[in-house]
Amino acid sequence: MLVLITYDVNTETAAGRRRLRQVAKQCVNYGQRVQCSVFECNLDAAQYRKVQNTLVKLIDPEKDSLRFYNLGDHYQSRIEHFGAKPGYDAEGTLMV
Repeated sequence: MLVLITYDVNTETAAGRRRLRQVAKQCVNYGQRVQCSVFECNLDAAQYRKVQNTLVKLIDPEKDSLRFYNLGDHYQSRIEHFGAKPGYDAEGTLMV
């Protein structure tokens, strides 16, 4: 299933900047960055729970925001892209 992960981490302090780096690093392990704080991740149910638990533990719920949008398995018709960055095949091979 395709899951869109978005986050907004308060970076006014050194701790906030560290949280931002940690959240981004975890998201890179699971999907493709499509905007600064937005990742498209093709996950199974176990991976979804794992990344969600990991990210929730990293953020400060008083200062940060984390959102998960489950687009499901038939997501192709739900995504429209306009602008500079070309789309990619979420089910294709990710080069690291």
